[in-house]
Amino acid sequence: MDLSGILSYLISFAIMAGIYAIFALGLNVQWGYTGLFNIGIAGFFAIGAYTSALVTTQMPTGIYAQYVQQLIGLNLPFVVGLLAAAVVSGFIAFLIGFPTLRLREDYLAIATIGIAETIRLIFNNERWLANGPRGLMGLPQPLRDLVEPSVYNYLYLGIVLLVMIIIYVAIERAIRSPWGRVLRAIREDEDSTAMSGKNVFAFKMQALVLGAMIMGIGGSLYAHYARAISPDVFTPLFGTFIIWVMLMLGGSGNNKGAILGAFVIWGVWTGSTFVTDQLLPPVLASRAPYIRFLVIGILLEVILLLRPQGLLGEEKQVSKLLD
Repeated sequence: MDLSGILSYLISFAIMAGIYAIFALGLNVQWGYTGLFNIGIAGFFAIGAYTSALVTTQMPTGIYAQYVQQLIGLNLPFVVGLLAAAVVSGFIAFLIGFPTLRLREDYLAIATIGIAETIRLIFNNERWLANGPRGLMGLPQPLRDLVEPSVYNYLYLGIVLLVMIIIYVAIERAIRSPWGRVLRAIREDEDSTAMSGKNVFAFKMQALVLGAMIMGIGGSLYAHYARAISPDVFTPLFGTFIIWVMLMLGGSGNNKGAILGAFVIWGVWTGSTFVTDQLLPPVLASRAPYIRFLVIGILLEVILLLRPQGLLGEEKQVSKLLD
């Protein structure tokens, strides 16, 4: 591979790692700071991706319209799609929160993963909504006409990193405020927090909605980068499990750790592709994806056993006054 090919690969790697870092930041708000065991990330991933796609694309016409069925096609700018993805994801999280946030730990996990799978099956089976299992293709990309196609990924990387930095700064400011300290108190001892006069349910709802909105933004960025989405993308393994590994590796309760874990695990994920392609005989090539998931699963077990706090660990002092 020549230098230009290596550079192109690194840019694509950084884009996907940045998008997954946004998912990890959203999960960190829910689990790292509040203790909400959300295993339904893939559902908000899908909602964000499909919402942005439906808002920014045109309604199909001509022969193509015979094969594509979708509810809306407003042809609005990318920024509107990004905001719509966040708003719709947050609204769905708000509706989900009423019956699920009263559950605890493993019961909440079971409920959220079931809801996420339900969302994926809705997009898969309801063809009128977003073309069913065929999905949507040819999604528009922001500022595409401003640069040459060969260098567009550099521009998109800048967009992804800008969004990631804005989200990181916003979470950091929020978590170092009294609101953030209440979330940590809920995570540590929910009953004591309630006895202090805090509305525990309201704060948990806020954390769930904020985390879901961030995940919806990540879904939007993924959709416009891939330019094609289908329900097969939003599986629990690809849309939830790997994001949990990223947060656990980087350090739950640490936003820098969430970003670091995303880049490291995505490096392991993509690097294992080359390893399996080189080491596996052709007869086992179809098993390569399962071997990669096995590697990620083993890595998670090693992290939990040897360094449960992650690479960076949680910050012990987050108050602005202590700073």
